[in-house]
Amino acid sequence: MLLCGPSGSGKSLVAARSGLPVLRLDDFYKEGDDPTLPLVDGSSDIDWDHPESWDADVAIEAISRLCASGSTPVPVYDIALSARTGEEALHIGRTPLFIAEGIFAAEIVERCRDLGLLADALCLTRGPVTTFRRRFLRDLKEGRKSVPFLLRRGWRLMRAERSIVARQVSLGAYPCDRDEALGRLTAAEWAVGHGSTTAV
Repeated sequence: MLLCGPSGSGKSLVAARSGLPVLRLDDFYKEGDDPTLPLVDGSSDIDWDHPESWDADVAIEAISRLCASGSTPVPVYDIALSARTGEEALHIGRTPLFIAEGIFAAEIVERCRDLGLLADALCLTRGPVTTFRRRFLRDLKEGRKSVPFLLRRGWRLMRAERSIVARQVSLGAYPCDRDEALGRLTAAEWAVGHGSTTAV
């Protein structure tokens, strides 16, 4: 199951409530000194909400390993440092379904489908104001970036939220709220559990 949605839309909460194993796609961000990182137009800020700030190829490799063997190495990424600080192993055992969640999950819907790994792809939506508030309070609590950066990013994302959701839906993710997402996760778990392969 690929679970996407704007930053702050509640992806981690839904993933946790599902009870399914979770692969955090945010751990596949590029490091802050990577010369390929995109910048916000008209600014010196790195655009961490642009797909080019994220390593889709490595994420796909991890998803493929989990589906094939139930285990994969995963980077440990510190968002405040914009750096990978280590690596850990993720083991999901023989579970027939797991969630890969992150703001860029929609970017790999087609590739996962082509590989025969995709059970479903969901895009969480909560509304720009609600998402702004949740995102800012979370990022402030976790000390992810400076307050001025968080405010600039939050304002930009609030204005762009509808277009962000539209893009993710155009890439193959189904738009839904928290309750519908949990219902679809339960249905997918039952369906995959009666098959013979592991799916994301």
